[in-house]
Amino acid sequence: MHREKRQNRITEQRKIQKEICRILLIFTMILSMIYVVNLTGCRDRKSQEQTELISLDGREPDVEKADGNTAKEAEGSEAGTDDNMTEKDGLKQEKLQICYVHVCGAVKSPGVYELTSDSRLYEAIQMAGGFTDEAAGEALNQAEKIEDGSRIYVPTKEEAKAGTENNGTFVQNADNEKTDATKSTDAGSTADGKVDINTAGKDELMTLSGIGEAKADAIIRYRDEHGKFQKIEDLMEVEGIKDGVFQKVKDQIKI
Repeated sequence: MHREKRQNRITEQRKIQKEICRILLIFTMILSMIYVVNLTGCRDRKSQEQTELISLDGREPDVEKADGNTAKEAEGSEAGTDDNMTEKDGLKQEKLQICYVHVCGAVKSPGVYELTSDSRLYEAIQMAGGFTDEAAGEALNQAEKIEDGSRIYVPTKEEAKAGTENNGTFVQNADNEKTDATKSTDAGSTADGKVDINTAGKDELMTLSGIGEAKADAIIRYRDEHGKFQKIEDLMEVEGIKDGVFQKVKDQIKI
């Protein structure tokens, strides 16, 4: 009898435990459903707010990133950087124009060379092969900026010495100050160092200050069409040559 009562008591306890477990399970399911409903509601509200923003101003709402910045801000920043870089590159290319200079005298490869407008004298000399053994490089300001159409003459040590003895004045074009190796052989070259604009070839014309390849071609074309120049002032009749250029070359030319 006692044993039967004990068995019944155990059975009742098990029933109670099962009922408690069932209640806990139902309670847990209810809490889970409430959490899911709340989460779905938040998403729906956020989506609705974004839709309202679009309807108000016609633009998509900004999506926040983990670092607190919006995607559109990031895209705008990147686009702005690209635009700035493009603008800076364009300005740089616009400023750095092409220049032509005639490098001659005591250099290994005399000739006309193409550089950018920010180049220095030493760079033009390097393009001409550098100094010869007889060159007096110290006679030049190698840090000076080049100018389009300019002539860079590198004197020999003997020429530089003669210029120093003559009150520090160095005459670039005087034939009596040059060695046989540095005397000009161009058709337009004359004994007084001036260029005859009626007979000078393209390369010789480009040795004049401010006369580049285009202006030298224009001078030759003018001679072919109109004949020889009657006076040096007629040079201003050539296309592209005005008073400013003429003032630079008037002491370097003759007819």
